[in-house]
Amino acid sequence: MPPEKSAAASESGQQANRQSAIPSLDRLLREPALAQLLSRTGRDLVVEEARAEVAQTRQRINRNKAIDVTLDALAQRIEARVASALAMSLQPVFNLTGTTLHTNLGRAPLAEEAIEAMSAVARGATNLEFDLTKGRRGDRDDHVEDWLCRLTGAEAATVVNNNAAAVLLMLNTLANRKEVPVSRGELIEIGGAFRIPEIMRRAGCRLVEVGTTNRTHLRDFSESLSPRTGTLMKVHTSNYVVQGFTAEVSDEDLSALAREHGIPYIVDLGAGSLIDMAALGLPHETTVTETLAKGADLVSFSGDKLLGGPQAGLIAGRADLIAKIKKNPMKRALRVDKVTMAALAATLRLYAQPETLQAKLPTLRLLTRPVADIQAMAERLNPILQATLGDTAQVRITSCTGQIGSGSLPVESLESVALSISPKTTGRGLGGALKRLATSFRDLPMPVLGRISDDCLHFDLRCLEDEAAWLGQLTELRVK
Repeated sequence: MPPEKSAAASESGQQANRQSAIPSLDRLLREPALAQLLSRTGRDLVVEEARAEVAQTRQRINRNKAIDVTLDALAQRIEARVASALAMSLQPVFNLTGTTLHTNLGRAPLAEEAIEAMSAVARGATNLEFDLTKGRRGDRDDHVEDWLCRLTGAEAATVVNNNAAAVLLMLNTLANRKEVPVSRGELIEIGGAFRIPEIMRRAGCRLVEVGTTNRTHLRDFSESLSPRTGTLMKVHTSNYVVQGFTAEVSDEDLSALAREHGIPYIVDLGAGSLIDMAALGLPHETTVTETLAKGADLVSFSGDKLLGGPQAGLIAGRADLIAKIKKNPMKRALRVDKVTMAALAATLRLYAQPETLQAKLPTLRLLTRPVADIQAMAERLNPILQATLGDTAQVRITSCTGQIGSGSLPVESLESVALSISPKTTGRGLGGALKRLATSFRDLPMPVLGRISDDCLHFDLRCLEDEAAWLGQLTELRVK
């Protein structure tokens, strides 16, 4: 037999021997470790993962890959598969990216009062849509409407699952099969490639573009009006700013034009601040109260941005228009559940005590955190992190700027302090070293997320409040 055929036959024989060494599924399930796993988690999942592991093991053998086929090794891998399948994919992380209200990381952290309220209603039945006083069916909006009216000056209010839904519902209720003039400078695209023109089409109305990207005048709106106009709308340019030679129409002028023609004027305010941020040392952001006072008939805004609550879309304004919105069949499809309603109600109540609001509401507490406090934390953490990383990287304290995020005050920055890590690698290998370093921090029990720039991994410490928990898991860091 030629040498090459002899080698091939020998390799084939070795593969066959390794394949035959794999225990049967029945034998695997009798292994003590897996027998215990069966009693804890149930048979179906363990059997499914055992079959998958055996199949993958056979594939590796067929590709001449090294793999342990002993009972102990197979059982350990099956246990790991089951644990992975049962692990929660949604988990807490440390947000050290420098963006306080990070859309991908859940936006506003909730106040303890909101968390307690969520937990209380999640455990069982609630009066979500039941009027305890009258002993009959109620309206779930009743749990927050009064507070929304108190805090904004609106006649009435309602809640849906996010601000995009709020805009969709307003337009579908007031302008279905009608025209809606909007300035070209406000045809925004928000995260995830959702665009105002597309939302308007889904709402059943026809967009009428007026003005130009940088300059729109009242006459542009006036000339666009027709018997088919359903409403006038202004959209807050939450994630960009047009600067330079610009002009936009004021709320007062647009509301006067709308009243003159007997149509509503609605505003998509986006971030939805309920208080004057300038009073806290932050840049001013137009509030819901100010927008309504300037003549808006309806204002929509987010619950999980500057308001500091759960994800929700809030609509406040004229009682007759809110009543129409509540009768729209789409309202039921877009409503929020009892847990969200509880968190929102608890958050709104915090605004009743402005003297404690900044301390109790995490969003405001983090946005107004003194830089001196962040610097002091950096000085405490720096030597410990350096000792953990040893000679694999250098850790420095650096000044940095972060952002509020989620389209709130897009051009404003927040002064902060970061721990900046530089791997002791140069040249072509630096990029890979930074990615491996970031991966190592993401692999911690509570993943740590930062940002890579200027050949460093930066951890902006503005949003780090649980210093002990962050330090406690550093012993498990394994730099790849």
